[in-house]
Amino acid sequence: MQQEVIIVGGGMVGLSLALMLAKAKIAVKLLEAIQYPNYEDADLAPYHSSFDARNSALSRRSVQIYQELGLWDVLQQHATPILQVHITEQDSFGKARLLAEQEKVENFGQVIENAWLGRVLLTQVRQQPLIELIDGVQVTALTQDQDYAYIKALRGQQPLSLQAKLLIAADGRDSFCRQALGIGVDEHDYDQVAIVTTVQTSKPHQQVGFERFSPLGPLALLPLPGEYRRSVVWPVKKGTEQEWLGDDNDQHFLAALQQAYGDRAGKFQKTGKRFSYPLSQVLAEKQASGRVVLMGNAAHTIHPVAGQGFNLCMRDAYVLVRSLTEQLAKSSDIGEPRMLLAYEAARLTDQQRVIKFCDSVVRGFSNQNPILKLIRNTGLLAFDVVPGIKPLIANYAMGLKA
Repeated sequence: MQQEVIIVGGGMVGLSLALMLAKAKIAVKLLEAIQYPNYEDADLAPYHSSFDARNSALSRRSVQIYQELGLWDVLQQHATPILQVHITEQDSFGKARLLAEQEKVENFGQVIENAWLGRVLLTQVRQQPLIELIDGVQVTALTQDQDYAYIKALRGQQPLSLQAKLLIAADGRDSFCRQALGIGVDEHDYDQVAIVTTVQTSKPHQQVGFERFSPLGPLALLPLPGEYRRSVVWPVKKGTEQEWLGDDNDQHFLAALQQAYGDRAGKFQKTGKRFSYPLSQVLAEKQASGRVVLMGNAAHTIHPVAGQGFNLCMRDAYVLVRSLTEQLAKSSDIGEPRMLLAYEAARLTDQQRVIKFCDSVVRGFSNQNPILKLIRNTGLLAFDVVPGIKPLIANYAMGLKA
């Protein structure tokens, strides 16, 4: 009998992982709480809770994974390469630049709107015979014994009982599965909310990504398809987000962007609808328990300051599938607990490095102490001139040194 995997959670990580498993000839049942949209007749990708208004900066490693899945030719139609990265702090002297040409790479990664990424992934999953997609499902219980993990769920009024040798919990920051297993979390609330939208500027973006540290928070401005379209991710203090949301605040929001950026991007001319997302760091105390492994935000939710969260999850998924493939090659149990613990141990170094880096950047640039401000701006200048630092940081950011 073919060994099967259950994935709980059908966001971008769950869908990507399901496709990786299917490519490895592993059958998957994919459970998602929300009813997926029907994309068959849609010219534009509607937003869905799993593929929302945010954008993902795909590292070169993530792009390579999608290339291996045979998806990149389709995804690339909706992606924009990052050829330069400019890092500055408002009202300060420090600045640093990364140029793909100098680092001898084609680009530093690709920016893609989540709505499009989700649409492509969902379409591929629906066409994959090894994946059984069950949406509109509410998981009500998770238990396990020596041989299987068991799920009880409701689809409307219909009860479902499922079992598998391996269960992967990719059900988000507030994971039901994680709680059902009694796995605790280490949580830090950044007291910030991310304002996310798309803007149009008078200057073309020329594939340049900006990271601008302002008193309101670290502001990312990334290129999107269309010469003058850019995505904005701006963390602001929790409780102030309503000041930036709503159609009546369009000009106020554009003026704030203009003040933060100056004329680097030209004039901020138009803004799309703004969305807000609370920011916190949530780290599971363990990621493998018996026949269950945590994946995606259920395992680690981090600050989006460097755009590393989704890329980290993609590397996790890739390594897990490689471990499962090795198990199958040996005709071994695909959910063997010791193998899952070994997977967790193998991923910790990469995870901890990324988590520490993102957290340090947020805390370091949030402190407006003049001495600390001087130190970090001096550090930005050093980053820009000291030999050897740029290639190291650039390769790691691209996911190539993980």
